[in-house]
Amino acid sequence: MDYSQDPVGAALLDKLEGISGAEIVVESNLTEDDVIPVDYLFRNERDMPAWELLALEASKGKVLDVGAAAGSHTLALQQKGFDVTAIDISEGAIEAMKTRGVKQALLQDIMTYQGTTFDTLLLLMNGIGIAGTLRDLPGFLKQARTLLQPQGQILLESSDILYMFEEEDGSVLLDLNAGYYGEVKYNMHYKNLETGWFNWLFIDAAILQDYAEEQGFSFELMYEGEDGNYLARLFLR
Repeated sequence: MDYSQDPVGAALLDKLEGISGAEIVVESNLTEDDVIPVDYLFRNERDMPAWELLALEASKGKVLDVGAAAGSHTLALQQKGFDVTAIDISEGAIEAMKTRGVKQALLQDIMTYQGTTFDTLLLLMNGIGIAGTLRDLPGFLKQARTLLQPQGQILLESSDILYMFEEEDGSVLLDLNAGYYGEVKYNMHYKNLETGWFNWLFIDAAILQDYAEEQGFSFELMYEGEDGNYLARLFLR
């Protein structure tokens, strides 16, 4: 299988082959390079942060885990008896999830997925970022609606990254010609593999609420962290 555009999938499969301590390098247009420890993507429920545990607890009915990576949240829900489907655009991730025991793992992009509806859409690890840009968020929410049962919900994690633009005196320096400050470009590397640059959205909770309500959702802020991260629930009115 060719993983030339799938560094995350290759890293997950290496972990299953016994390679530990590896890291996925995350390059961005906003900050210095960061890393994702591959071992972290294989965490079990006892190692998950409070907001992820809250999201698992709030899940109901038939669940779609979007951008599931190694399937840690899917497996936790499976163990609780949920009917849960995991989707990801990484072939390697799908193979890794199936190897780990995920019952339903599909190579799918949420923006083109259709035919099945769910009670809960789960988008953790800044999962709403899949929308890409603020301009694309309405389209993302419209597509999400088509995947929800009546009374369905979206449980999502994001962050307000305005703090990254703060000066030492507490003022905020933004380039008003550069678009919404939460739109970030990433390129992920593992070994000699890379994804290529892609858009990822971090969105302030108040702005998300406005967009959600325009698309017919009610909004509930379930958790606020110290670093601007939060867990929100969007539910159909």
